[in-house]
Amino acid sequence: MSTARSSAERGPVGGARAAVADVRALLQLRRAGLPERGRRRLRWAALLVGALTVGAAAGPAYLGGPMPRADAGNVLALLPSMALAFLVLAVVAVVAAAGGRELLPREEAVAFPVSTTADHLGALLLAPLNVAWLLQSWLLLGATSYAVGPDRLPAALLPVVLWVLLATALAQAVGWCVEGVRRGPRGARRFRIALALMVAAAAGVVATGQQTALLDRAPTGVVLDAVLAGAGGLWWPWAAYVVALAAGCLAAVSVGVLPARWALHRPMRAELGLEAGRHPARSDARSDLAALVRVDRASVWRSVPLRRGIAVLAVLPGLVAMAGGTPWHLATVLPGLVAAGGALLFGVNAWCLDARGALWRESLPVAPRTVFVARSLVLLELLLGAGLVTVLLVAVGSGLPSPPEAVAVTACLAVVCVQVVAAGLRWSQARPYAVDLRSARATPAPPVVMVGYSARLALCTTTTALVFTGLAWIGSVPLVLAIAVAMLAWSGRRWERTALAWADPVSRARVVACVSG
Repeated sequence: MSTARSSAERGPVGGARAAVADVRALLQLRRAGLPERGRRRLRWAALLVGALTVGAAAGPAYLGGPMPRADAGNVLALLPSMALAFLVLAVVAVVAAAGGRELLPREEAVAFPVSTTADHLGALLLAPLNVAWLLQSWLLLGATSYAVGPDRLPAALLPVVLWVLLATALAQAVGWCVEGVRRGPRGARRFRIALALMVAAAAGVVATGQQTALLDRAPTGVVLDAVLAGAGGLWWPWAAYVVALAAGCLAAVSVGVLPARWALHRPMRAELGLEAGRHPARSDARSDLAALVRVDRASVWRSVPLRRGIAVLAVLPGLVAMAGGTPWHLATVLPGLVAAGGALLFGVNAWCLDARGALWRESLPVAPRTVFVARSLVLLELLLGAGLVTVLLVAVGSGLPSPPEAVAVTACLAVVCVQVVAAGLRWSQARPYAVDLRSARATPAPPVVMVGYSARLALCTTTTALVFTGLAWIGSVPLVLAIAVAMLAWSGRRWERTALAWADPVSRARVVACVSG
């Protein structure tokens, strides 16, 4: 029998074309599933993000003052480090999300099978739908724009844009490699050992004071060279840098297909291990509330994306602050960052944690308010625990704070956690989504919706953090406590209104029907 390639088989070029067509069809499928109101929101969100990107790229050049600017040299000197930080954060985000985001959920992929190449391209397209990615990109564009000024601005910004695309593609490829290792025999253990070795190496570099020398030798200096060539009108070197960065982008996207195929063809050991694991019975809880809290805790810690996300949120900001020696009056920003990130794990759609079990939970002979309080307590203790780990890591690098600083950080942590819980539960009831959080790459809401939630949480928590940062500078403990009590009372009132709405059987039935679908 002939073994020649049949007409049904595709080569590399044909496979790439088919993958692009599949991605286009999946995007149209996702868009068709939105109501007309959702489509209008999507268009307005796209216009808003585009306007903010243009403003971040052009605004500092024209509004930064007369040229030349005194601190432009310092900004340009930091550009390679900022580009490297973007790459590191992109890698961490993808690794924590287990290789990327899903363009099509796992259960729907059974009816709509797509190739691993299409899955890889879809994950790349969804990467920018992340506030952290957007903020880092705007920071790079804004810093470059401010330093070079309005003359030859497009030529100076093009290498930065290409670097953002290249770093995103490289991060995605690294994420697939890590996910392939995790899915292998003893993969989780090997990943943890490798992670511990990297953390120990980073700690050694910080302890010996070699971080500046390493940053000076970072390969991201090519971004600065390309920016200077474009701003200075050196067109032949600039063209060479641009072609090299563009070729690197195409190569990274193409090479990322290989680890994606390798990873996606391996069994999902973490998810399958949780579903097939043995969980011995425990003694009865002392009350209905304690029993419900126990169930909710188990749901969180047995979910792969939640467990990984909590670990990253609790440790990464603290390690960065510890390495940089962040002063305590600025450390008040970190609790808000951790609380907002923790809510995005599942708090903005808190009832999706039950999935089909929501029908069983509604059949239990307990008061609706008890169920609501249990879910609130689990979310609150999750945010507080992650925030406390971050604060303790800051204390390792910065020493003990003064009494006003300690009170300000503690009050800020309590306030932002209560704010986030109140907001997350309100959104969870108003706009529930059916999500399978068993998948390691799942998110509690569609990617576009997550961007809106991220922006609103970031605005709220950052504003609160800035308030307590100013109070830490003032140093008045009674004033800090008074403002904290007022903010807690305001958020508690909003939480109470959401609890009353949850007691309405019609509203509760709508949420249960949605998340269990």
